Amino acid sequence: MRFSSITAAAPRALVGLALAASVACSDFLTVKNPNVIDAGSIDPVQDAATLANSGQQNYQVTLGWLIMYGSWFTGEALVAETFPTRNEYGRREVVSSNGSHNGDVWAPLSQSAASNHFVIGLALPTPDTNINYVRAHTWLGYTFLLMAEQFCQGVVYGGPALTTANMLDSAIANFTTAITKGTANGTAAATTLANVARVGRARANLQAGNGPAAIADAGSVPANFTYSFSFVDDAANRTRVSNRMWQFTFDRGSISVAPAFRVTDPRIVYGAPGTHTLSAQDATAGPFWIQRKYPAYTSSLRVASKLEADYIAAEAGGTATQQTMIATRRAANSLPAYSGPTDAASILIEFMRQKNLDFWLEGQRFGDWRRNPTAVTDVPVPGSTYFKPGFSPVGNQTCYPLPLAETDNNPNFP
Repeated sequence: MRFSSITAAAPRALVGLALAASVACSDFLTVKNPNVIDAGSIDPVQDAATLANSGQQNYQVTLGWLIMYGSWFTGEALVAETFPTRNEYGRREVVSSNGSHNGDVWAPLSQSAASNHFVIGLALPTPDTNINYVRAHTWLGYTFLLMAEQFCQGVVYGGPALTTANMLDSAIANFTTAITKGTANGTAAATTLANVARVGRARANLQAGNGPAAIADAGSVPANFTYSFSFVDDAANRTRVSNRMWQFTFDRGSISVAPAFRVTDPRIVYGAPGTHTLSAQDATAGPFWIQRKYPAYTSSLRVASKLEADYIAAEAGGTATQQTMIATRRAANSLPAYSGPTDAASILIEFMRQKNLDFWLEGQRFGDWRRNPTAVTDVPVPGSTYFKPGFSPVGNQTCYPLPLAETDNNPNFP
């Protein structure tokens, strides 16, 4: 099922409305608000670049949210705040009525899908090479990929429930189009997006169990390639334009480094209690171990890289290639050579451990765990006592349910 070919347009109202009153005006309705955009004044062709960049920004916002919530769910971080809705993630027991689940996780993901799909539905010139299509297909592919990795089911544009296989298929279809159009375009920007899509397609193929295709895609990513999102510090818009990990470390006190990642390794940068003056939002969370991988609102976030591609190819290649990657990454980080058991299961555990260290708080661990549930260690254990008092034990979820806001308003669900 390839949803990249859906032609129904997303809602055209992509901007919010606001009312501003002034005590100096007797009739505030006559005052023109510069923050209000008339959707009818938008020229889809002329404004295609703005719309495509907005779709990319929507995915950037989504990724930050899903990294944070996924870090709690998979044991990269502890929920250092009081919100019961967020502690459900740390306990692996997210209910469909969870307000944070809808507002912080599902709504941004849906907005990313809709806004990028909207661009794809525009009738733009030079359709085989138009960079706006390249951009939109790239980030729609990643939106489907995140949905496939983290949700038990998917839904787009108010349609029927999608399986994980459906979502991965749609991700691969969009990545393929981005690669084709980006390569044909040939500019530096389009070529970069095509390489981002190559990493994404390799990741999706690996998740789908198509090892040979994953290896081929990973091998086509150029050496030393890295693509990162950049952020700015706008105090009025930090949820939209700033680094989510630092925002919820510094502003909220929500993210505390989980015990399994308080290790001596250059890839895991954190501050122990007593080395900083920040406090956990929830005093019952215990000492506050802050992440310092992202030490500012402006800290960049790696999205796609040759390093990820190499990990994908090594995993798909089997035990021998995994051993080689283990040796390479341990040496690169000044760690002693691996000396543990060399059976296939043990090697995969060590391989995934190295990958989880390399991509800590980058949104990789959720998909790794669902693909290799016995090899990704230190995930909260079902039935174990939650680390904070007053909560039920850890549940056994392995993926997120759709929120009630989706299923209650979607005619495809009884």
